[in-house]
Amino acid sequence: MVHTKIADKNWTGIPTAPADDHETRFLYPPSTAATLNMVGVAAQCARIWRTIDPAFATKCLAAARRGWAAALRHPNLLTSSDFTGSGGYGDPDVRDEFTFAAAQLYATTNEAVFLDRLRKDGIFTDPGTDIGWGSLRLAGALTLATLGDTLPADDRAKLRTRITALADGFVAEGKRSGYGIPFGGTNYPWGSNSSILNRAIVLGVAWQIDRKPAYRDAVVSSLDYILGRNPLDRSYVTGIGTRPMQHPHHRFWAAAADKRYPAPPTGVLSGGPNSAAANELGPMKGCAPQTCWIDDYRAFTVNEVAINWNAPLVWTAAFLDATRGR
Repeated sequence: MVHTKIADKNWTGIPTAPADDHETRFLYPPSTAATLNMVGVAAQCARIWRTIDPAFATKCLAAARRGWAAALRHPNLLTSSDFTGSGGYGDPDVRDEFTFAAAQLYATTNEAVFLDRLRKDGIFTDPGTDIGWGSLRLAGALTLATLGDTLPADDRAKLRTRITALADGFVAEGKRSGYGIPFGGTNYPWGSNSSILNRAIVLGVAWQIDRKPAYRDAVVSSLDYILGRNPLDRSYVTGIGTRPMQHPHHRFWAAAADKRYPAPPTGVLSGGPNSAAANELGPMKGCAPQTCWIDDYRAFTVNEVAINWNAPLVWTAAFLDATRGR
């Protein structure tokens, strides 16, 4: 099993360099979700590094198999969200983690036991609708949809049909948005930029399936919005664009709080507009959803940064670069 995390007892102030963090740190107990997250990533590792470093790939696959067996033995070790010194990340439902892990193991090994599990989980008829740290079903489905002939034809056809239907819905949402992004409505959640970019990943995979131009166009619109084509005329990525974000909520990239600390490097993504900020006191009170954002290191509800938010930015940028002129 894999421990959920190591985290401080209390939040540290800003700025704080890692070496200056004197808070008590706790090693939190193992959980099924953390174990299955490791399984999925280790299985991907085994696939990606197979020809680059075969010995390392073998080690990764062994870890994935061992973790899968452990999760089957302990399928209900759930995480709590009752923490004060870090994000809780409690997850009461680990079915999606099982599906994600099985998808990655099947993609790497092509073994029937994992395909049987995926069919039992119903992923080919219900691939999910969102990607997030607590919602991994769709992430597994996107991997399976790009496997080609290593997935049985009937399963592949059903899954691809549902993914392109999901992408069609996102394209339709873009037509209802003034900025053409695949995100309709007025509820912009915490980390809305990652929500938009995760949808762009779905659209990119849908384009790989049938090359419909509207899918790639929607990915372009998503990145355009992130880089400045938005109501605030601001790029949400440090160092990119005419008016980029400069002051993220970060304990070390904290030059705005203390000039002895460094400014953020280029390429850091802000969480972006959060419509709940309209209820806060201060400059965002009463803001329209897409404008509920401020470039202030203290504004953690809108200007926090996170690796799982930056990941889809890298994916979409790489996708558009690889598909230029196609």
